Amino acid sequence: MATSTAFEWLCGELESSTELDRLASRGTVRIALKQAGLDPNAATADQLSVVLQRVLPGELGNRGIDAADGVCSAIAGRISQIPAETSAHDSPEAVFQRLGG
Repeated sequence: MATSTAFEWLCGELESSTELDRLASRGTVRIALKQAGLDPNAATADQLSVVLQRVLPGELGNRGIDAADGVCSAIAGRISQIPAETSAHDSPEAVFQRLGG
């Protein structure tokens, strides 16, 4: 199953904002989501916003990233840039709502 658009976006932002490479940024985000009880396949922008505030700064600190709080705050400020989900992660109700107009 593919990961959510929000997950992919956050990993890309983290990679470009820190010294972490692609693999390390994806692993770090996966660990943070797991600690928060979230699934990377269905993570939403709202959920990632909370993870950015409460979980990810600690994970980045564990990986030696300086000013982890600032990095997470900066990324959280751009979270509205996440494209809307239009994938199979929609609930049946959302699909029928779109179809029904």
